[in-house]
Amino acid sequence: MTDPVFFKRDGDLSVGEIAALTGATLSDPSRADLRINNVAPIDRAGPHDLTFLENLRYSSGLASTRAGTCLIAERYVKDAPAGLLLLITRDPYRGFVAVTRKLFADALRPSSLFEAEGITHGASVHPKARIEDDVTIEPGAVVGPRAEIGSGTLIGAGAVIGAEVRIGRNCNVGPHSSIMHALIGDRVILHPGCRIGQDGFGFVMSPRGHTKVPQVGRVIIQDDVEIGANTAIDRGAIRDTVIGEGTKIDNLVQIGHNVLIGRHCIIVAHCAIAGSVTLEDFVALGGRVTINNHVTIGEGAQVAGMSGVNNDIPPGGRYAGLPAKPAKLWMREVAWLERAAKNYSGEKNKAGTEG
Repeated sequence: MTDPVFFKRDGDLSVGEIAALTGATLSDPSRADLRINNVAPIDRAGPHDLTFLENLRYSSGLASTRAGTCLIAERYVKDAPAGLLLLITRDPYRGFVAVTRKLFADALRPSSLFEAEGITHGASVHPKARIEDDVTIEPGAVVGPRAEIGSGTLIGAGAVIGAEVRIGRNCNVGPHSSIMHALIGDRVILHPGCRIGQDGFGFVMSPRGHTKVPQVGRVIIQDDVEIGANTAIDRGAIRDTVIGEGTKIDNLVQIGHNVLIGRHCIIVAHCAIAGSVTLEDFVALGGRVTINNHVTIGEGAQVAGMSGVNNDIPPGGRYAGLPAKPAKLWMREVAWLERAAKNYSGEKNKAGTEG
């Protein structure tokens, strides 16, 4: 049994072409014709691989690397072994990503797991659905009445598209995802198992039981959004839940009803965003951040992982902790608490010795 190669390379690049693509300076221009056809970490790279170094943690691998060429920050050049062809740049990782995108363009967007084209045997498409040309619908997928799907879109195996849902062009809906009560823009990627547009969690509580609140809003996902596997986005109760263009959401995120997320936000795995929260443009949330309902996080703010947000955060704020507070204040409090704990332990041990 041979090991499969899941992503095919799109040809190769000369080191000179890589230098032009990344804006890097070649340590030996006479070797600009060397061909590179793959990328690899510094400790596993071979003579036709590109690697990179910008983090001190991995600098120990530089001396023994067998890479064909290395994108490298200026401060590490003096440590490079003789003979290693260097591409010197201020941002090695960004350059490495640019080259990887060029060599493995197919990895930027999920492809048909069934290697299918068109509406496959085993897909169930309602006769009143409107499907443009060049749409792929894999086996087991269900498309409901009056749903609209734009050209170039892939609907994965077992996915469910509800009645009147609209999906734009060049989108990818992962296997076993479900979309209902939603409008999806162009070039949106939903990874496997996404749940979009189900009921928001709304109940009126009382001693006699809990009364369900009808959730009559929608989910609107704008262009160029990417949503990770098994993320759930609830539809609005009385207004829409909106995900702004260019926003990237990781796996296993919960977004409640009526949430408004701005453009180009980053939301890392395991975040939980309660109902009626507003994230303005370019907000970044670290992993496992929780946000209480009706909170607003201002444009460009960043919240450290595992923080709990109960109050509004101003634009550009850097917050951390539980409850979240300005990051510098939180770090001072943690440092003070550590010192106090050490002092207390020392005094307790001293008292015990004297006793």
